[in-house]
Amino acid sequence: MTVPIPKTVACLGYGGLLPFIALAALVWLLPDKAPALLSALLAYGAVILSFVGALHWGFAVALPELDDSSRNASYVWSVIPALLAWVALIAPQSIAMVLLVSGFLLQYRRDRLLTKRSSLPGWYLGLRLQLTIVASLCLIAAGLSLFVKV
Repeated sequence: MTVPIPKTVACLGYGGLLPFIALAALVWLLPDKAPALLSALLAYGAVILSFVGALHWGFAVALPELDDSSRNASYVWSVIPALLAWVALIAPQSIAMVLLVSGFLLQYRRDRLLTKRSSLPGWYLGLRLQLTIVASLCLIAAGLSLFVKV
């Protein structure tokens, strides 16, 4: 039996994809504004990557079933996405896109590892996969505008 995603979580999670989708589309629809739109998308991606990384700090604090090794790994991991995001903010756009997509994929991998060791809700990993895929595809699609001139 699958556990449904709470409505508030679904609204906030999927709603958080709207800037990814809108900015990625606008990069292609408004090519004269593409550099600024891509900058806005990369900045939003950096903020969100920092946010999802920080979840692991909260999990390390709140999940009593984690052993010391898993807890410490979660603390350490929780700052890595923010560091990647910060570097992305100061890197050229093509490198920033690669850093952010890599960060989201690595974050999902860490989410998978954590769910094996903890009592996170049954809906968590599925939601994280969906959000990771859409955010990453939007970043890639918009990033391609750096290499394809319309």
